Amino acid sequence: MAHTQCDKKKLLTRVRRIAGQVAALEQALENGDDCDAVLVQIAAAKGAMHGLMLEVMAGHLSGHIVAERSPGKRAREAEVLLDLLKRHAR
Repeated sequence: MAHTQCDKKKLLTRVRRIAGQVAALEQALENGDDCDAVLVQIAAAKGAMHGLMLEVMAGHLSGHIVAERSPGKRAREAEVLLDLLKRHAR
């Protein structure tokens, strides 16, 4: 079973928290809040999204790379993770 299914409740909790932060950001923009308040909301949402990404990456690493017995499949799964890291670092 995919680790995202095993950790589904925890991941969905994070996603819902992110949704709340994005909604607060939208509200801050709608209300014409000061730049500093908007920037704080952006930073909070970005940090929460980053935390979610790290959580899923850690699960992918342990469940699909470290635990994989086939060297070929392990290499392919590692390449998927490396490609993701490259895209994330842009």
